[in-house]
Amino acid sequence: MDTWIGLMSGTSMDGIDAVLVSFRENAVRIHDTHSIPYPEHLRHRLMLASQNQATPDEVGELDTLTGVIFADAAETLIRNSSVDKSSIRAIGSHGQTLRHQPSGPSRFSLQIGNPAIIAEKTGIATVGDFRSRDMAAGGQGAPLVPAFHQFFFGSKTEDRCILNLGGIANITWIPSNPASPVTGFDTGPANALMDAWCLDQTGRAYDEDGHWAQEGIVDQAMLSDMLSDAYFDRPPPKSTGKEKFNLGWVKTLVQRHGETRPEDVQRTLLQLSVITAVRQMPQSPAMTVYACGGGTRNRLLMGELSQALSPIRVLDTAELGLDPQWVEPTAFAWLARQTMERKPGNLAEVTGARGPRVLGAIYPA
Repeated sequence: MDTWIGLMSGTSMDGIDAVLVSFRENAVRIHDTHSIPYPEHLRHRLMLASQNQATPDEVGELDTLTGVIFADAAETLIRNSSVDKSSIRAIGSHGQTLRHQPSGPSRFSLQIGNPAIIAEKTGIATVGDFRSRDMAAGGQGAPLVPAFHQFFFGSKTEDRCILNLGGIANITWIPSNPASPVTGFDTGPANALMDAWCLDQTGRAYDEDGHWAQEGIVDQAMLSDMLSDAYFDRPPPKSTGKEKFNLGWVKTLVQRHGETRPEDVQRTLLQLSVITAVRQMPQSPAMTVYACGGGTRNRLLMGELSQALSPIRVLDTAELGLDPQWVEPTAFAWLARQTMERKPGNLAEVTGARGPRVLGAIYPA
């Protein structure tokens, strides 16, 4: 039985999630998992680089350093697993996004975490650079996980909306009617702005369970200003990242609205994440929403989503057999399998590419 490793670090830049899985038909078996945090000094450097505050030498060094940490995550996962290493067909590494610019005359998406280092250190074929081929075909290069969502979460009896609450939120709409297309796109910020504001104001990397936000109240004038951003009304295909939604974006709005309690800003940012996700979902009262990603651990965020969507049910993907934390790394293990088997990994209806494409670059063992 072939097994596969998926490595994922998202826009939160907090560390790497690694998963060892096998696939059968439309089923997934997770054999082992491992998470490794970035050292704080490295995370700080990555944050600066993502805001264009890095020289070419710095970007090159970060590419090497993150490649080593990605390889360490994979090696620790393998070492702690009872799975025979010889059964691992390939590693799929998303890498660490530094910059995502899916529009304009010279579009690109830059992920670092040198896959050659991962292949060299582990002795296992590694697939990386998943976004470039889709973008070369006219697509956004993101989101890429909807193809996996369709594979694993599709249902013939229930319309499903998969809501990924990472740094950026994205949705995948999977109709029960197989004749209807699967669609998806980035709705805007999920945790990215809340985490950035919390770190700036409190020194904490995130607002655990939304406790700090719960101390505040929504500033309706500021929320309306936030919601006026053109991104939210842009039709799909669309994708975004910290290039757009970052601490500078928040501070510009705070300065525009004068004296505002920091906790009120945090509460307003949480409401922004809720409203922008809910407003852009398909209007189907028969659907069920299944959430995944780090935002599922924020009780206030999940509670507000449930309230905003009522009577539509809001559950997490554990209800469908896959823990919310491991959906994205599992998706990149699956994408590696697609690449190694020369099968498409994108959905053109989602990314806007000219058609299905085999994604990624293979670094042989």
